[in-house]
Amino acid sequence: MNKTAEPASIRQLLAQATGLLTTDSAQLDAEVLLAHALGQARSHLRAWPEKIPSAEQQQSFQRLLQARRQGEPVAYLTGQREFWSLPLAVTPATLIPRPETETLVTLALERIPADSHAVIADLGTGSGAIALAIAHERPGCQLLATDVSAAAIETASANAKQLGIENIEFLCGDWCTPLEGRQFDVIVSNPPYIKDSDPHLQQGDVRFEPHTALAAGPQGMDDLTKIAHCARQHLRTGGWLLMEHGYQQRDAVTQLLVTCGFSHVVDHQDDTGMDRVVVGKH
Repeated sequence: MNKTAEPASIRQLLAQATGLLTTDSAQLDAEVLLAHALGQARSHLRAWPEKIPSAEQQQSFQRLLQARRQGEPVAYLTGQREFWSLPLAVTPATLIPRPETETLVTLALERIPADSHAVIADLGTGSGAIALAIAHERPGCQLLATDVSAAAIETASANAKQLGIENIEFLCGDWCTPLEGRQFDVIVSNPPYIKDSDPHLQQGDVRFEPHTALAAGPQGMDDLTKIAHCARQHLRTGGWLLMEHGYQQRDAVTQLLVTCGFSHVVDHQDDTGMDRVVVGKH
């Protein structure tokens, strides 16, 4: 990238990197990666644009930039992603938390009073993003977060410890299996919901994320269906089920919840106007 191999300032490094990256978020990607290489916050880049990073820091940045040019997600390169203003560690064993998933958290919190002592389950927790956001906002509640991946559970547990969030328990298992013998006031989930044949699975950042956390059968409905059926067995009367889904699945998921016996079934859009979260009451 820096053909002359001469020392470059932060401003120059960012300009060169932004020109080389072809992602939709080239400027942001460059800033995040350079800040990571420097061990600083992004604000440091704006405060010291003429500062010349050390040779080692510049080499580290070049390696990160090359990996990003090959498609590796920024979150995996830095090992971190912010969700609900919480800094979360992420690994290739976990799905990268998306901003649209915060819609699910918002809708769940609307159904959990601030002084509540509700018991809440998050199925397929991944990095723990949803469960930790709710646990952080509702310290009087008790959270149980599950995932079939032991590596994901390890990452989520480490995030809870790092954030000092203690009102949460992590169990390894498939969907409702770890809930045996327990009842909950709210169950939330962001399960896989992409069709197995969807070409987007071979494009962009998604190529590097765990396939099992993304795809769910020929219609993308396999896991949504499993959760809708098993959740009713573990919800108290009047309890809520909230599930994130794909933007083309509104009719299918609302009909699924109605068929499973849920009432007050409503689908909600995310901040971009896409159908995103279905809600039903037991």
